[in-house]
Amino acid sequence: MLELATIAHALVHARALGVDRLDAQLLLAHQLGRSRAWLLAHDDATLTGADCDALHALLARRVAGEPLPYLVGEREFHGLALRVTHDVLVPRPETETLVDWALELLAGADAPRVADLGTGSGAIALALKHACPGAQVHASDASAAALAVARDNGQRLGLSVAWHLGDWWQALGSTDPFDLVMANPPYIAAGDPHLRALRFEPHEALVARGDPGNGLADIERIVSGAAGHLNAGAWLLLEHGFAQADAVREHLRDVGFGSVTTRLDLAGQPRATGGRLGGPRD
Repeated sequence: MLELATIAHALVHARALGVDRLDAQLLLAHQLGRSRAWLLAHDDATLTGADCDALHALLARRVAGEPLPYLVGEREFHGLALRVTHDVLVPRPETETLVDWALELLAGADAPRVADLGTGSGAIALALKHACPGAQVHASDASAAALAVARDNGQRLGLSVAWHLGDWWQALGSTDPFDLVMANPPYIAAGDPHLRALRFEPHEALVARGDPGNGLADIERIVSGAAGHLNAGAWLLLEHGFAQADAVREHLRDVGFGSVTTRLDLAGQPRATGGRLGGPRD
């Protein structure tokens, strides 16, 4: 257990535990309610016993592999500070690929109708609404707890989104058709060894229910049900695993999408695939 210490002592202790220096600084800044810049300028400041105890608990959780955003309760995504809890996935930089693509397609559109299926923290929907204020944005999630996090993020950020509780297209009911729909559905196969590293995140947001073992069950559900919810010429954009791009392209083409394209993320991996309903076949 940490004894009464200075900020500098606490950071040395964190490094001895194997916690990255930046992570340790962010955890300490969170505990003290200070900025990281303040810590760097006041490393001789004394910590109270209560702060030391709380920091020790946070460091132990980080050493156990718990993601930093869950410990500090926040994650930045597309320039927005989003609250995150264990009810939602931690928003990831690669998902910004989906948002950037959507914004390109919506450039110049007048009040487009847009939906984000499986919104989680609301990251995709809120980033799009922030960058495209004129868009009429709807977002859904099957988890009431996740939707509460998304709704709270929208209220804090002052971004108006229509929130819907339910599974994929069913959540949207009889709303008017959309000009663009995005989704980052579960796409990890049950039994995938990478799930161990994701054990702190909600399993239902990672692995599709009833998946046959390839991680594609929810993606196929979304694609198969899309036509009745899209305007002619509307786009459907999907995030997926880097090895799933070929299968997603094939399924989009099979149900009548054209202009089917895959986008790479910042790491150069195929991360998002989309198509245009009734667009030219390739």
